[in-house]
Amino acid sequence: MIRINEHYEKLASSYLFSTIAKKVSDYTVKNPGAGIIRLGIGDVTLPLAKSCIEAFHSGVEEMGDEKTFRGYGPEQGYDFLRQAIARNDFQSRGAEISPDDIFVSDGAKCDTGNFQEIFAQDIKIAVPDPVYPVYVDTNVMAGRTGAFTNGRYEGLVYLDSTEENGFVPPPPRDKVDLIYLCFPNNPTGAAVSRKQLTEWVDYARSSKALILFDAAYEAFIRDPQIPHSIYEIPGSKEVAVEFRSFSKTAGFTGTRCAFTVIPRECQVYDSTGKAVPLQPLWNRRHTTKFNGVSYPVQKAASAVYTASGKKEVKDIIDYYLENAKIIREKFTSLGFACTGGDNSPYIWVKTGKDSWEFFDTLLEKARIVTTPGVGFGRCGSGYIRVSAFNSRQKVEEAMERIGKII
Repeated sequence: MIRINEHYEKLASSYLFSTIAKKVSDYTVKNPGAGIIRLGIGDVTLPLAKSCIEAFHSGVEEMGDEKTFRGYGPEQGYDFLRQAIARNDFQSRGAEISPDDIFVSDGAKCDTGNFQEIFAQDIKIAVPDPVYPVYVDTNVMAGRTGAFTNGRYEGLVYLDSTEENGFVPPPPRDKVDLIYLCFPNNPTGAAVSRKQLTEWVDYARSSKALILFDAAYEAFIRDPQIPHSIYEIPGSKEVAVEFRSFSKTAGFTGTRCAFTVIPRECQVYDSTGKAVPLQPLWNRRHTTKFNGVSYPVQKAASAVYTASGKKEVKDIIDYYLENAKIIREKFTSLGFACTGGDNSPYIWVKTGKDSWEFFDTLLEKARIVTTPGVGFGRCGSGYIRVSAFNSRQKVEEAMERIGKII
């Protein structure tokens, strides 16, 4: 008989965002035409930059001409995009990343979820709390955890991210093998300093651990003292993989393009303790299970790195950051402690109440959708995440509504 993977049954009863969607749907049915403003899920709202659209059109036209038509492309990505990424995102910051270290994909969510496939079942995994759910759930599915008890999975090492440590956890005292870090952080909006990131790199080097560093929101960093890449830290290329996305950087949430960086120096180990280069392992997995991002999409992504594309993308991100400033200033003026919103599109608001209770209050009384912090982990209890991804008009209206009910 065909049998299921019973590890799926360990997953918490419902995914955070599906629960939010059901609550909003139920409210909408009872209150048609309520005029809900969504500041919950981190989906962008502004259109693609003009330079990206022009490059997209150009790529599509090429696909319509027999002389320039392209079929399967290289699974790792076209050279023109990998070279632009290496030069602009890394080499320009003193990080010697080669185009050959870059693997283009259809999403950082996919890559962060899939990456755990190439590691042993019995490794010890550390995740922040609060945490982006994909890091945890994919390891649950793979059978690396025990049961879900009291808001946490047995077998995982949780790195408490709290108000006391500025939502940047220190390395654990115990030894772990695989570490998930995300900065600027989703959901807390906190950014990591060079000193703090150096501590993590030093820990990974001494423990022979690997850091999976999710930098999907690096383009929102405006503080020149904050590193944009883990590869700005000496020694990191031996112990870190970095994930980047065009989704939030350039509005590609519906277009799908991202990349993962694995330096050739990065090493992992077999059961005998022998060092093994990581890049060939991911290359094998990537080329076996993925056929590459379409040519027009990669051409559109490469336009992000043109002079006009850089300016247009920066203007878009500045727009969202201004939204974030408006949100943070409003909540702060109402007496709430906030994190994020300066180098991140997310504002982490300390509510003083149960997360879901505060979520329900904003939905039912102000018709605003946010994200309950407890959905990201036990340390998120008492917080909500507010997203700056919406129009200026709707953000200002949402803050006006909140001011009337608080």
